[in-house]
Formats: sequence, structure tokens, C-alpha cells
Amino acid sequence: MGTERKKPDQNNPPAAAPAALPRWNLADLYPGRDSPEFKQALTDLEDQSKALSDKYKGKIGKLSGQQLGEAIEAFEKVSNLATRITTFADLTRAVDDGQSAFTADVMDKVRKAGDHTLFFTLEINKLREGDLLEKIAAPKLAQYGPWIGKIRAFKEYQLSDDVEKYKHKMEPVAEEAWRRLFDQLILDLRVPVRGQKLTEGDAVNAIDNSPDQKYRHEVFAAFGKTLAGEKKAFALITNTLADLKAMDDRWRGFESPEDSRHLENQIDRETVDALTKAVRDNYTKTSHRYYEWKAKKSGVARLHPADRNAPLPGEKGRSYTWDEAKEIVLTSFEKLSPEMAKIGREFFDKGWIDAEPRAGKDSGGFSHPATPDAHPYILMNFYGTAGDVMTLAHELGHGIHQVLANKQGHLKSDTPLTLAETASVFGEMLTFRELLSREDDLIARRNMTAAKIEDMLNTVVRQTAFFTFEQKVHGERRDKGELSPERISEIWLETQKASLGPSVNMDVPGAENLWMQVPHFIHTPFYVYAYSFGDCLVNALYDEYTKAADKPGFAQKYENLLAAGGTKRHDRALAEFGLDTTDPEFWKKGLSVIERYIDDLVALDAKIESVLKSKDDFKKAADDVTKPATNDNDQKPVVNIRIQPKGPGGAP
Repeated sequence: MGTERKKPDQNNPPAAAPAALPRWNLADLYPGRDSPEFKQALTDLEDQSKALSDKYKGKIGKLSGQQLGEAIEAFEKVSNLATRITTFADLTRAVDDGQSAFTADVMDKVRKAGDHTLFFTLEINKLREGDLLEKIAAPKLAQYGPWIGKIRAFKEYQLSDDVEKYKHKMEPVAEEAWRRLFDQLILDLRVPVRGQKLTEGDAVNAIDNSPDQKYRHEVFAAFGKTLAGEKKAFALITNTLADLKAMDDRWRGFESPEDSRHLENQIDRETVDALTKAVRDNYTKTSHRYYEWKAKKSGVARLHPADRNAPLPGEKGRSYTWDEAKEIVLTSFEKLSPEMAKIGREFFDKGWIDAEPRAGKDSGGFSHPATPDAHPYILMNFYGTAGDVMTLAHELGHGIHQVLANKQGHLKSDTPLTLAETASVFGEMLTFRELLSREDDLIARRNMTAAKIEDMLNTVVRQTAFFTFEQKVHGERRDKGELSPERISEIWLETQKASLGPSVNMDVPGAENLWMQVPHFIHTPFYVYAYSFGDCLVNALYDEYTKAADKPGFAQKYENLLAAGGTKRHDRALAEFGLDTTDPEFWKKGLSVIERYIDDLVALDAKIESVLKSKDDFKKAADDVTKPATNDNDQKPVVNIRIQPKGPGGAP
């Protein structure tokens, strides 16, 4: 959820000229796609992969603990080089879809080199448990314990060597080919509105942020119609990838479609089920309640989908320059941890961010971890909205997290998804509190609070609904066969209506097609619950931060959590803060924060209405005071407000 900058217009003016926004510099990876350094890296990868195979293939079980540690160290070096190469190719394409062929060619070469090293993890999983426990006593091997544990978790789901090799070779012309087709369809979408042809990214930005309701509705209608024109293709991609996943799950023995994701995330199904149940059980207290309030403020019985995230009526929606956004976000991080702010500043100073919207660039945002011997890169599209400031905080949180985790090395730095959204969502919370502290206008504070609630609902409620949608689509594809575009849309509307409630009108034409543009469904199935997990976790974590008497001590524990990377499961990492995700009350605590924000919003809105009424009453009284006199003998104004003496009981 690429992107082309529109010509400025009164409906959605850009906050800054394109020249004011940064583009990243990939030279820290390689000078260029045709550079000698990049070509040499591809050659080195092939040579090092072959050398690893020649030295260790068929011999892993015979190595001592020290020797196995040395073998993993060599494997890590090759894996790091492969990731550095693919990162460069990925990021080159991310800002220019014209580089897709180059990226595909690079991925093909990396995958062929991977044919030589595929044996490595397969053989580790063939080690007997007792033998491995003896070997891991060696310090050289013990340091890789967390990584070995993650590999061994898939031991019972591992297929024969020949089948694993076949799947490895088939993936580029199976799953990856369909994902590339999806990306290309999204990049090529053009939404015709008022003589312009908006990209998918620009259309979504207009729907969510334009202060002109009529324009938002026009864009929404045109966007829905544009998506409908490609519905057969999107349905085919969705069905095919769901079927390929079902086939893989059956072969490996996974019971449900999401189980492989749970295993990768190092979390059990029961914990995820408890999270999603808690969110669904609280729909009426969170999303339903909020959208009912917003509908009333908007003077309608039901919100149009294009008004769900839009500015409140009469809200101007302040624009921010890039420099303002940078200062706000870094100040927010500085108040928690000077060290984190120092790391964050490097992203701006050293060209690690690409923020300029332009043709052929991916929409949305991400922070790519790259490799520990390099640094992360952030992609976003900055239009100058408050939401963009929050996106910057979100992705910078990811980036800082990735830098801190790099000390673990390539194989152990990758954080499981259960904790991957912690720093990003925490960064958003810090930035929101900073923005709120700078604002003393009650109406502006109300609007900012409403926007924060919407962001939390999009992160917790909407992502849970996305997860439910995926479960139903994959389950039905597995049990009943191919789903028609219309059937997928029915499931989409069913899950969205349940989550958003009766105050959002999802019967508006075009709303049924929005599933087509969610990239997570295609690229990382069942990823989305990580957002809900992360937001509820951060709500609880931030609550601990506000209560902490020793703020520097909390910050140090927080940095340690991030720096652990993939060496700790979420349960162990959070135990240091006294948090237990297996306790149903934990999720209720996270959701109660959203409820409190809604309480605060309603109270603040009532206060504003009271003040406005008082001002209105005062104005009417003042108008009465200055009315011309009707007495023929006295043309001076007649005072109609009189203070009369009170009788018993206070009556005049």
C-alpha cells in the first residue's frame, strides 16, 4: 500500500517542493549496479558458496562443537554477502520500478548461489538432539545457540533434501513471480480524477488526508473503479498464492494456514488467538464507539469510507516541512534516550532516507535492515501531513532498532515479528506525545487525539480484521477451491463491517475492492497480526514508562530489549518489564489504553462545545447590549442585561 507526485492543486497541495526532500544514497552498499564492486560481489558470492559446499557438505554431523561453530561462522559470512547484494537490488527497484528486470536477474544469481548452501541448515536439522547438546558446550558454537534454536524449530516440518531443493529452484517461477505481478499491477495503476491520473499512493494519500470531502469521495470512487478493472488478475494472484501455500502446508504438516508464521515468529497459536479474540471482543468499546462519535461530529448517520481517516469537518490539517518533522521526531527520541536520538540523527545526516514521492517509487514506507556491516535504509513518501510525521517516527523507530540489534551479527540480529513492531510503535507514541505537548489550542488537541485514535484503530482493530480476512480466504481456498473475485469481496466486507461497526458505510460502491491493494496479503501472509501485537504491547510498555520513577533505568532496559535482536523470545524479553503476554489481562490492558484515549477525546470535545456555547451566548448578549434604542427621547443603546437582586433561595 509506486508513487508519482501530482501537480499542485487546491485539493491536496504538497507541503514541500520535491527538491527539499531527501533521496537515499546506496553507495554504502555498492557504488552502482554496473560498478566493478557490485560485479565482483556477485562473483565472490558464487565462489564462496561453492567453497562452503566443498568443505562442509555431507560433513556437518561429523564436526566437533568448535568446528561446527567455525562452519556456521563461514555460512554467516556467505549469507551476509548474499543479503547485502539482494538489499542493493531491492532498494534500487524500490525507488524505480524500471529496475525490476535488473533486480530479478540479481535475485536469480543469488538463488543459484544458494543452491550450493541449501544443504547447511538441512544438515543441522538432521543432527540428533543428544549430539547437538554435547557439541553446543563449545563456546564457538554456543554463541549461535539462538539461531540454531530457530532453525531446529522447523525440524519436524522439513521435507526431504530433494524436495527442498526442488522448492528452492521453483520459488522464482512460482510464488515470487506472482508477487512481482502484483507489484507491477499496483505500480501501473492510474486513477483518473479531474483530468489527472493519480498513482495508487497518491490516491490513498488524497482519500486519507485531503480536507475537501467532495474530492475525497471522487478519488475513492475512481480508485474503487480502477481496482475493479483488475479484479480478475488480483483474484487470480490471491487464489494461486493461497493454493501454493496450502500445498506447502500439507506437505510439511502444518495444521492451519497461519501456523508457519507463528513458528517463524516464535509464538504459539494460543497467544495469537487470545490477542485476536480480545480485540474482536472489544470492537464495540473501541472502533464502533469512536466511529459513532466521528459520524455525529461530521453530521451524518454513517461515515463514507473516504471520511473514516479524513480530517474532522472544519479542520485545516496543518502541514509540516521536512525539517520540522525531523526536529519533532528527534526531540521525541531524545527525551527517552539521547543514544537513540544520536543513532536516529545519522539517518538524516548520512543519506539513509528516501522521502521524495515520485513516479515508479513504491508507496507506503519501510525500514530495510540491510546487513550489520552496513546500516538500515528508510523509504517513505512525505507529503507534509501529521500522519507523515508519525510515519517518519515509525520507520525511524524500526531503523534505530535494527542498528542496535546489528551487534548480534547477521544470523542473530533479525528480530521476530512479535517484537519487530515494538520500537516503531513506541516511536509513534513518543512523537504523538511531543506533538500534543506543543499544542495549547483545545480544538487542535482534540483533532490530534482523534488522529491518534484512528492510527491505533488502524493498527490494532483493522489489522486484526485483515488477519481474520486472511484466515477465511485461505481456509475457504483450501476447503472449497478457487474463490471468485466477488466471493473474496464478500469476505472482505464481512470482516470489515464487523470491525468498523454500523457507523461506517461499507456499502459504498468501491469499498468491496480495497482488499486488492494490501501488499501484506501477497508478500507476507499472516504478518498483519504483528501490528496488533506490537500496538497492544507498546500501550502496556508505555504505561510502564510513564509510571517508572527511574526513567533512565527504563530507557536502558528498553535499549537492551532492542539490542537483543533475535536472541530472545518475546516472552523472555518482556519479563524484565513485568509483562506477560500469556495473561489475558495483558491484552485487555493494551486495549484499555485505546478506550481511555476515546474517553479523553469525548471529555475534551464536551469541554470545547461548552466553551463554544459560552462564547456564542456571550456574543448574543453583546449583540443585545449594542442594539439601538427605540426610545424617541434617548437614542443611546439600551442595556438589556440586568443584574437583579436575588430573593430567598436565590430567586430574583
